[in-house]
Order: sequence, then structure tokens, then C-alpha cells
Amino acid sequence: MAKGTQCMALLVLLTVAARAASTVMDGEGLLPNGNFEDRPHKSQLNGTIVTGRYSIPRWEISGFVEYMESGQKQGEMILPVPEGACAVRLGNDASIRQKINVTRRRGYSITFSAARTCAQAEKLNVSVIWDSGLLPIQTLYTSSGWDSYAWAFKAKHTVVWLTIHNPGVEEDPACGPVIDSVAIKTLNSPRRTKSNMLRNGDFEEGPYIFPGSTWGVLVPPMGEDAFSPLPGWMIMSGTKVVKYVDAPQHRVPQGARAVELVAGRETALVQEVATVPGRSYRMVFYVGDAADGCEAAMVVQAYAARASQQVQHDSKGVGGYKRGKMDFVAVDKLTRVVLQSMNYHMKPDGTLCGPVVDDVSLVSVRKGAARRLFR
Repeated sequence: MAKGTQCMALLVLLTVAARAASTVMDGEGLLPNGNFEDRPHKSQLNGTIVTGRYSIPRWEISGFVEYMESGQKQGEMILPVPEGACAVRLGNDASIRQKINVTRRRGYSITFSAARTCAQAEKLNVSVIWDSGLLPIQTLYTSSGWDSYAWAFKAKHTVVWLTIHNPGVEEDPACGPVIDSVAIKTLNSPRRTKSNMLRNGDFEEGPYIFPGSTWGVLVPPMGEDAFSPLPGWMIMSGTKVVKYVDAPQHRVPQGARAVELVAGRETALVQEVATVPGRSYRMVFYVGDAADGCEAAMVVQAYAARASQQVQHDSKGVGGYKRGKMDFVAVDKLTRVVLQSMNYHMKPDGTLCGPVVDDVSLVSVRKGAARRLFR
């Protein structure tokens, strides 16, 4: 294989639509034909290759796009279809796009599944661009061959194109990622309260999770000015992610949603909050495991101002959690709160896993009161 072609890339691009949109989305769920189960007509297929720009109902395509069915092979390899019976594969410089109506100034998250297909492709790079933001993802986090990814944007217009693009150049033009299950969710903006200075500290607001999926949704790293799929939080990393999980499929310490730190020291969960220099604060949070078979001595380290605190949870892979707390004195008007897994963990099948964090709160405490609180 030629040098520089050992990874695939997926580009998700949002642009202003020129014509009237055919869909209206305020809520959550699959985009129209977001799972590609509504098929092209046989006359619009050359084998698996889609021949017409508008052949896939509700989508517009460009370049080398294939219509895949479950069980289909490439040589001796069975190509994965993440959900249902059908999906699409994007070859070199190929794209699919759909026009959607949105509400200006509202936030939205996009969730979609992607699987790599060519064995020699060592990485799957998923890049999402809005303005100048670029969010790469490289690592496969499941043993099934696909992952679900999230990205978010704040609408600047009422009609936009959602475009998924593979800018990769492989020796085999068909050696591209399979895309399936494209969904959207309207995001609310949780506010800080008297009992918690952090926004969305319970992680209840976040990207769409496909019902019944056991693999959660990966939230990629982002620039500090990017709009987050986890409102209030930033994911700071070079190429790694955090995993957003739900209570129906995972053990969650509190409520219905939580975050699993699956990338060890390479990723940090971060939020900035206004503080008063010299004032004392207390941060409380839960550390546990998702009951997904991840057995390890898990350690989460919290940082704020000049303070740090480690919390260890000895996971048996069946659930459970421990409460951690950290006191600190603010040294600036803006304090960055950080949560990070200190170790790398793997399940018996070789997939990455890690500690779950949930219900993170931050309060101001009077001098002398810190010792009495949360005993």
C-alpha cells in the first residue's frame, strides 16, 4: 500500500442549503432514511455501485458510493453493517448529504455509525468540520467492527446541508468506510444552579444514543471554541475520545446517562467555571464502572486550581461506584475543572474500556465549613 494511505478519513460537513429542505428536525431520532433501508431502484445500481445522484431516497450522493447489504463480502471478509439490512460505503472522495430544517441559534448533535472495511486500513479517521474546527477519531472501540460517533453544531441558519464525506485516497477506490444510522437530536443548554456551579454535571444532556445499542456513543476531541455534544463539557485530546453511555445498557451511578473514560491519560473531560480568587470550593463526583466486563483497579484524577485528588474504584466488571471529593482554593477568576483516567484498561475481547464518571458538582464553601460538608 502506498505511503500515506494507511488510514481512512470521514468528513462531516455542515453547509448552508440553497434549496428548500425536505425534512424538519426538532427533537430526536433517525434522519429520513437515516438507516438506508429505503433502497435505490435496481436500475440505479451497477452491482453495488450507486449510479444516480439522487438514487438513494432522501439522500444526494457524489463520487464512488456503494449500497451495501448485510452479509456482503469483500474477498474473504464479511463487510459489517451496523444496523438493519443495508448501509452505504463511501469510496475515495465520495460523499452523501441531506438537507435539514433547523432552528437558528439552537444546538444539535449528530450521531452516526461507521465501520472500516479494508483490513489494511489501520485507522479510521473521522473528521467533522464546522467553520474551522477539525475533530479526528482514529481508534476502534468495539469488537463488532463499528462505532457510533457524535458531533454537534449550533445552527447559524434555518436550512443546512449535512454532508458526510470520505476525503481518503486509497489504492482501491472502494476501500472506504461503511456509514449507517444517521440521527439528530436537539440539545438543550443546562444552566448552572445554586447547588451546582457546573453545567450538565449529571451528563443527562448529550447526543442521541440508539435504543438497544450496547456500545454507547463516542464523543471526539474538540477545539475550545467548538460546540460540544456534551453541553458544558470539552473533550481535550489529540485523537482520542470519551464514551457516552446510558442506563438501559450500562450501569450508571446516578440518573440515565454518564461518561466512560475509555482512553486513559490521552483524554480529559474539562469544564471552565467562574470563581472568586481566594474563595474555597468543593467538587464532588462519582467514579464507577459500566458493568460491561471491564475488570481493573480504575483511578480517576480530578484537577482544579492547584489541587488534585485521585479516586480509585476496584471494578469487577459488574457495576458499582465510589464517591470522590476534592477541596480547592481558586487562584483565578476562571477555574478549569478536569477529570481524567490515569490508566489504560481493556476488556477480555481486547477493546478499550475505563471508569465511569457521573454526577459532578461544584459548590462554594465558607471558611471552616468545608470540613463539615459531605461527611
